[in-house]
Amino acid sequence: MAETWYDKDVSPEGLAGQTVAVIGYGIQGAAQASNLKDSGFNVIVGLRKDGKSWREAAGDGHRVMEIEDAVEKGDVIHLLIPDMEQANLYRNQIETHLSEGKALSFSHGAAIHWKWIVPPNKVDVIMLAPKAPGRRVRELFKEDFGTPALVAVEQDFSKKAWPRVLAMAKGVGCTRAGVLKTTFKEEVETDWFGEQVDLCGGVVALIRTSFETLVEYGYQPEIAYFECLHELKLIVDLVQKYGISGMYSRVSETARYGGLTRGDRVVGGDSRVAMKNILEEIRSGGFAKEWVSTYEKEGKRSFERHLDEIRQHPIEVVGKRLRQMMWPGEEVE
Repeated sequence: MAETWYDKDVSPEGLAGQTVAVIGYGIQGAAQASNLKDSGFNVIVGLRKDGKSWREAAGDGHRVMEIEDAVEKGDVIHLLIPDMEQANLYRNQIETHLSEGKALSFSHGAAIHWKWIVPPNKVDVIMLAPKAPGRRVRELFKEDFGTPALVAVEQDFSKKAWPRVLAMAKGVGCTRAGVLKTTFKEEVETDWFGEQVDLCGGVVALIRTSFETLVEYGYQPEIAYFECLHELKLIVDLVQKYGISGMYSRVSETARYGGLTRGDRVVGGDSRVAMKNILEEIRSGGFAKEWVSTYEKEGKRSFERHLDEIRQHPIEVVGKRLRQMMWPGEEVE
C-alpha cells in the first residue's frame, strides 16, 4: 500500500526561510503559485519579460522576475512549463544558476526519468504532482479542501528533500486530501499509460466507435450522441464518487445486467494485448523517443492533422449543435 501523508502529518517548516520560484504561469503554474502564496510561503514567479503571463501573474499579486533572476533567488525551482520545453529552458536559463543545496522541482516525471534534464549532484530533485487540472487545484484550495497528489524524491542532496516536497504539498493544499509516495519512473509511466489507453485515447476511440456503429445501423446521430457521449459524464461521476460497484448499484437493473455481461466483450482480449504493447512502448522509452522526434520536427503542428480529423467527424458536428442547445449563450467548441 502506498505511503500516504495528510495535513496533520506534515509541517510547513520544511520550507521555513526558503523561497519557491515557480517557473511558468500556465494553468498549473498559476494555481500552485497562488495556493503557495495564500498559504504564507515566500513565492516568486519566473517568466519571460513583459509577456501576457507576466501581466497576469503581477495582476494576481505575485512578485515576478525574469527566469534567471528567479532561479538565483529561489531555493526551490519549481518547473511548471510544458514537458517538451523544459530541457531547452533548463540548459539556457536555469542550469548555470543552480547553486549547491537548491531543489529542482517538477509536477511530472518525464524530463528527469527520460534524462531530458540531468541535474547536478549538488541539488535535490523532487516532484509534486497534483492529480487534477490547475483550475481544479485552485478551486478546491479556495473551498478549504485540496487535490490529491503524488510526491517523489529522485535525489536528496540536502537530506531534507522529503520535508521540502511535503511542505510544498501542504502549501498547495494537497495534503488536505492526501498525498501518496511514488517515484519519477512510476509517475510518468502510469500517467502516460492512463492517458493513452483510457483517459484520452481509449475513451475517445470507444465513444467514436460506438457512435459510428449506431449511425451505421440507421439511428439518428443526435440520439447516438446522447447515448454514447453525453451520458458518459453521468457514469464517470458515479464511478469517481462511489467506485465501480457503487456505480452499478446506482444505475437501472437493465444497465447493470447489460454492462456486467457485455463490457468484457467490447474491451476484451485484443484490447488487453494492445494495452500491454502500449505499456511496453512507454517503459522501453520508445514512445518518449517518438514524441521528442515528432516535436522537434513539427512542434505543436504535430497535433493539428489528428485534431482536424476529429473536428470533421460527425460526432463533433452534431455535438457542437447539441451543446449550443444545452448551454445557450455560451461559447462552445
